Amino acid sequence: MKINDLIGELKIAVTNEEDALLEKVTSIHNLNSFTEREQFILNNLIRKSLVSKINHKGNTFVTKNT
Repeated sequence: MKINDLIGELKIAVTNEEDALLEKVTSIHNLNSFTEREQFILNNLIRKSLVSKINHKGNTFVTKNT
């Protein structure tokens, strides 16, 4: 028996602001293209494992986890 069978669907709590920003991140975006407030929210989403941070050649990118 798998853990998902026991738990059901695992829901991660997100705020309205996080949800709106999560919908904007449809592909890979440069982190610097977001405002300071959006970067703060993205860091919260990274901690919740809803968004991944990618470092490539000195640039930082973010993408939504699927």
